[in-house]
Amino acid sequence: MKSLVVLLPTLDEEYGLREILPLIPRQQLTTLGWNTEVWVVDGGSRDLSVEIAKEYDCEVFKQAGYGKGAAMRTGFSKFLAVNKDALVMLDADGTYDPAQIPEFVSRLENNDVVIGDRLRGNMEPGAMTRVNYFGNHMLTWIASALYGVNTNDLCTGYWGFTKSAIAKLKLNSMRFEIEAEMYTSCVRENINIVSIPINYRARIGEAKLGSVVDGWIIFKKLLVRRIFPNPVEVITGKGNLDIE
Repeated sequence: MKSLVVLLPTLDEEYGLREILPLIPRQQLTTLGWNTEVWVVDGGSRDLSVEIAKEYDCEVFKQAGYGKGAAMRTGFSKFLAVNKDALVMLDADGTYDPAQIPEFVSRLENNDVVIGDRLRGNMEPGAMTRVNYFGNHMLTWIASALYGVNTNDLCTGYWGFTKSAIAKLKLNSMRFEIEAEMYTSCVRENINIVSIPINYRARIGEAKLGSVVDGWIIFKKLLVRRIFPNPVEVITGKGNLDIE
């Protein structure tokens, strides 16, 4: 059996977790030859997120630092420390369909990284505002133009990785710019990327991503990594995924 980690960064997502955790197709993944663990990396939830995660037999980790980027880097570091074969990450807010995880692991058989494409997938009405829709297209176009490697959806939160791919990533993002930096690092390290269309639904609960401010931060990350490909942590020898 191959081993898979499903990683969920979480901050006050009790309603999203209660919706998506029962939908993770553990039995189907077992049939496909994958022994699956679900990890929740929690950023200090004040609701019932942690309790719900434990109720569904998830392993819960407290993230180092604050923000989605810090959560992902915490999860990646812990993943590299254990003997697992692949990782699929998705947001815990109910926007992504866990039933598509088998599609990700299937494509990981012949690819290093699989990206879930919302913009060419099945988007539920109202799942994304017009401003965010336009902003996502613009940032995706800018990333493809700056780095010369096409991506269909820069800011998606649904990714699949082989262990070797995660080991090559060089990241220092703390917030929602983490996906953009993962793309830039994949390009820099010549990591093979493939996209698949995915279902995208309206989030459950209050949105945490700000349209203009976070869009500007993502744009700046693209520019910084184009000029300085490696984070300062890598240059100084601290380590590519260290938070503290």
